[in-house]
Order: sequence, then structure tokens, then C-alpha cells
Amino acid sequence: MTAPKTAIPVALVHLGCARNLIDSELILARMAEEGLMVTGDIDQSDVVVINTCSFIGPARAESVGAIKKQLAAKRKGRRRAVVVAGCLVQRYKRALLREFPDVDLWAEISDYRALARSVRQLGQGQKVPAYLEALEPRAGEREDARLLATPGSYAYLRISHGCDHQCSFCAIPVMRGKHRSKALPALLEEAQELIAHGVKELVLVAEDSTAWGREWELELPDLVAALADLPGEQRLRVMYAYPNRFPWRLTELMREHPKVLPYLDIPVQHIATPVLRAMRRHGSGDQVRRILDRLREEVPGLTLRTTLLMGFPGETDQDAAEAVAFVESYRLGRLGTFTYSPEEGTSGFDLPGRVDAELAEARAEAVRAARDRVLEQSQRALIGRPLEVLIDELHPGAAPGEQLAVARGAADAPEVDLLATFPGRGLSVGQRLSVVPVDLDEQMNLVCELPRSGPARAGRRNDAGAR
Repeated sequence: MTAPKTAIPVALVHLGCARNLIDSELILARMAEEGLMVTGDIDQSDVVVINTCSFIGPARAESVGAIKKQLAAKRKGRRRAVVVAGCLVQRYKRALLREFPDVDLWAEISDYRALARSVRQLGQGQKVPAYLEALEPRAGEREDARLLATPGSYAYLRISHGCDHQCSFCAIPVMRGKHRSKALPALLEEAQELIAHGVKELVLVAEDSTAWGREWELELPDLVAALADLPGEQRLRVMYAYPNRFPWRLTELMREHPKVLPYLDIPVQHIATPVLRAMRRHGSGDQVRRILDRLREEVPGLTLRTTLLMGFPGETDQDAAEAVAFVESYRLGRLGTFTYSPEEGTSGFDLPGRVDAELAEARAEAVRAARDRVLEQSQRALIGRPLEVLIDELHPGAAPGEQLAVARGAADAPEVDLLATFPGRGLSVGQRLSVVPVDLDEQMNLVCELPRSGPARAGRRNDAGAR
């Protein structure tokens, strides 16, 4: 007798970035539509789906480790089936079948309907084809319905797929293909659905967000303005803005539109001109500086977030020192850094002048130390100054009936930046209110208190001290 659909518990292991999280949310939604019982407890699941990441070596190692862990559980009888999907599969194709023959199903990036059907069949003990190829890339269409894995306060909105840049360290075009913008009406429809579900912050993501709309002679500011003008309490945050061909009308929106946060994630990857050229990045170090200078001039109080890649082949001690000085002089407290990983299929894979791994990590650590010095100073400057925050999570507080809120200000993007915590009562996820920072914790997050008059619902955004 065939088991009912709802009797099959399945779990998903998500790995990777915010763009990959959207794929995980699509997988979850397709499995729910198949009548599968989605659970957050892997130990209670019959089938586990691993949505992998393959951006750099450590991400691949994490994905492979997750596969091995779930296959070990399967061999012990704790799983009926293991499914592997996403970037790792898309990049290495059928080669992985030989390395992990016990995986029940491999799935390239797709709309995941066939994956969900196969997961149901696996859960019922049926055989399925071992490999699902990607569908042809869809240009301009909206995402299907997603089962959000983010708190109710924010959600990611993917505005395009793929990337046309040929950075010598990056394999994303190999996995995600050429750049394809999603059409404005499709994005407005997606955004309206998210807003209707109570989402208060839309985080715009893409492989290259500043390339949006060029197929139709539109630019990112056209989209941002249209999204910001939708009815609702939503605010917008822009991530992954490539510095080349920056759409400068965006600065007017960040400066003047009350729903567009004065925040920009703009990964520059390095500041030394020889390294930038070896990376096949557009422009020189001086051009990068001029872009950042203009951004700060046109948007007073702007928060900039960026990324630096250290240890690229040919990088010298002088280049690394320039990166440290850049972080300090530009006060870049919100910054991610990683070391070079040789990626098959990229032009940088066999470049000469490979930097020793320990030296590359030491250079990255020097960048992080400079970042932390800047960050501590900027965070301490916020103490005692009212700050508007958005509540993402609520946990039980120290006293009976008390809540501990985990929130963020305008200067902090979810998952990658800092937090603000404070106790209170009668709070709710998605609530905006004013708090007063009183201290920093060990990770330099803000420890806050509510004003003595009690929670005050915020009106217009409060940018005081946010940078």
C-alpha cells in the first residue's frame, strides 16, 4: 500500500549565500506542494535534500562534508534517501555520481518541481532516475512561490540571474550562466506578495544587481523606485552592486526616498591596481576610490559594505598593505574577506605567483583586524544615541513574561552585519521602534534599552549615528 504523501517527513540542508537561500525556499515550497511533511529536524526526516554551494574551496568542502554526513546516516538506517541539489551539481555535473554512488538523486538548478516529485517517490520507496538536468534558463519571469526561511521581518528578492563579468577568480558564470534580468512587472508582483505577508524589509540580491534592466534600456534605480513606491511599510536594501557602470540615480533614492535605506553592498575585491587587473576587474584602485568618494558625497551618512579577496596570485606585501590602509582610511567596518581559492574553469586557475596559503590567511587576518578597529570605534559612537531598529527575532527574556529582541538598524544587512539586542514586553517580529544603545557585546553587537517611556513605534527612518 502506498503511503500517504503527508506521511513522508523531509528536511533541507541549506548551504551558501542569500541567492542560494532563495533556491532553498523554492525547493521547500515545491516539496510542500507535493504534500511532503517539511521538518526542521533532520533526525526526524526520511529524506534529506542538501542544497549545495560551490563558490570557493571552503564552500565545496562544506558541501562535500554535508553529503558524507548524510550518507553515513543513511548507511546506519537513519535516512531512507539523500538528495543533492544546487551549485555543486550544476558545476561538476555527472562527475559526482562516481564519487558518491550512494546518493539517491542529483539535481541541477531548475524550478525543482521534478525534484519534489522524485523526493516523494523516494520517500515511498520507489526508484527514480538518478540525475535531473537543469531546465533552460528562464529570462524575465518571476520566481515561483517560496516557503520563506527568513524571519517574518525581511525577505530576499532576487532581481536577476547570472553574471556577464569574467573575473578571473570566479566560477559563478559557469554555474549560473549569463546575466538575465527579471522583468519589472514580475518583480513588482513578487514584492507585493512578500509585503502582503508582512515583510518589512526587501533585500535586493543578484550576482550583479547594478546590471539589472539593461536588456530593456532600464537601470536599477527604475526598479528600486517602483518597489519603494508600492503601498506598504517595506524598506529596500541593495546588495551585490558591481562598481563598474554604477547607475548614479540610485544615490538620489538612497538620499531622499524614505523607503530606500542609505546602505550599499559594493564588493570591490581589492584596491591594488595590479591585483585588480590580474583579477580582470574593471578599473584601477584610484577609480574604485573615486566611486566610493562620490557615493559618500552624494549620500551623506551612507553605509558601505564591501568584500576583499586576499592572496590572489601575484599579490605582493605592498598590495596587501595597501588593502589594510584602504580599510582604515575609508573606515570600512562592514567588510567580508576571504582568501584566494583556485577555481577550475576560471582564467585564474593556473596563474603563476601563487601566494602561500598561510601568508594569504595572515594578510586576510590583517584586513580583518583593521576592520575590527574601525568597527569598534563606529559602534561605540552609537552608544547613548537613539537608533531605529527592525525586530527580526524574539526569545524568552531573563524575567517572567520578558522578551529578548534581536534586531538591526539601517546600517546592518541580515546575516552578514551586526545586531542590536534589547529586553522588552509586548514586542513583535517586524516591529520598528527606537532603542538606545548602552554597550557592545563581545562581537561588537549593540546592547540596547528601550526608552524609559517604553516602546516607541518609529516613523520615518532614524539614521542618527548609523554609520
